[in-house]
Amino acid sequence: MTTKVSGSSGGDPLERVARLASESAVVIFSLSGCCMCHAVKQLFCGMGVNPMVYELDLDPRGKEIERALSRLLGSPVPVVFIGGKLIGAMDQVMASHINGTLVPLLKEAGALWL
Repeated sequence: MTTKVSGSSGGDPLERVARLASESAVVIFSLSGCCMCHAVKQLFCGMGVNPMVYELDLDPRGKEIERALSRLLGSPVPVVFIGGKLIGAMDQVMASHINGTLVPLLKEAGALWL
């Protein structure tokens, strides 16, 4: 798992999310002290995936991104992107994992080979 603070570049928060989400096969927007965020990070790491994690509480403009993601999804972090595509929050990720669609998404994005 790679944790990154994205810096303070300007621009619309949703444009910034789209740019960051396209930089890695799996991107998680997280809060460092959030138990749901920890659980989703552990899920991916346990599968052998190395997600790029943006800890929004460590980013000077993280609150803006967190609000934009919350408006977009109607739910709080964690927010997961795979292959640059929005997967959703914890409930969508777990539903994909349970119904068997998560692994094919990860393989298609190049995040998982086996």
